[in-house]
Amino acid sequence: MTAPLVLRGAGGRLAWRLERRTLAATLGLAVALLASAWLALCLGSQPTSSAQVWQALWFPERSEIALIVHEIRLPRLLLAILVGACLGTAGLLMQGLVRNPLASPDVIGITGGASLAAVSFLALGGGVLGEAWLPAVALGGAALVALGIIALTGRGLGPARLVLIGIGISAALGAATTLVLVLSPDTTAMQAYVWLTGSLYAAQWREVAGLAPWALIGLPLALGLARRLDVLALGDETATGLGAAVRGSRLALLLLAVALSGAAVAFAGGLAFIGLLAPHLARRLVAPGHMGLVPASALLGALILLYADLLGRLAFLPRDLPAGIFVAGVGAPFLVYLLYRWR
Repeated sequence: MTAPLVLRGAGGRLAWRLERRTLAATLGLAVALLASAWLALCLGSQPTSSAQVWQALWFPERSEIALIVHEIRLPRLLLAILVGACLGTAGLLMQGLVRNPLASPDVIGITGGASLAAVSFLALGGGVLGEAWLPAVALGGAALVALGIIALTGRGLGPARLVLIGIGISAALGAATTLVLVLSPDTTAMQAYVWLTGSLYAAQWREVAGLAPWALIGLPLALGLARRLDVLALGDETATGLGAAVRGSRLALLLLAVALSGAAVAFAGGLAFIGLLAPHLARRLVAPGHMGLVPASALLGALILLYADLLGRLAFLPRDLPAGIFVAGVGAPFLVYLLYRWR
């Protein structure tokens, strides 16, 4: 058994504790993310050396590839990290909230709401208003679905009820999205299909700036709510007996998961399975307890999307394939494995 790392606050009161295994895994994942980010900056249709990338980052006036690094690779890299971290954390919150290892933002319809809103916008008003409004519309669709689920579940916001209603809403949203695509012009349908698959192609700094506040606020909040997930994992009766506000905690966790996943989908499209994969991988690396699972899930989500996007850029040159294809290629078999394991 690994020895715990204990940090104490003022007056000697126990603030929080992490096992060395958790700390080592988290630091290892952070180092792996930094190394992978540097690799992504060096690789592309025009491979560049580390020295060239370093010069482009710090001395752009002397570099011939400064434009490629600053305006093409770096925004795409940062957006992949932010989106992956948000989706990985949202998936962990959802699994802890409903106490179901198969839960993710896709299951309860959050991604479906964002997708329907985005596809409808592209089909009906995207050409008039401009694509700059697409993230706001998608985020609004995710928020409306969340409010609908909360209203339908009523006062008894129980895990089973939440999942069942979410599955029904997700199926209805998927059918509505298909109907909109069928009725759309060919050019709009093609654009919508790329967005639904999930792609970071042509990512720009305005998208990074748009998602960054959601991530910088939402991820620390998720870490602050980690203890509530640990208490809810004991069951509603035990949590209530310990003095926890079960309904309020569950509502706060649901809204935070919606905000993180909705914002990520709004800026990167309908990426699936990251919210399912990252928490499961995190549980294999860190000790039990959501205080360690939150940062591990965020880092793993960022790594998954970073490498999926890297494969999309390099595996089929000169074509640039959506990252969602490669995430689904891993996530779908993993979901089948989970279904078989918990049959």
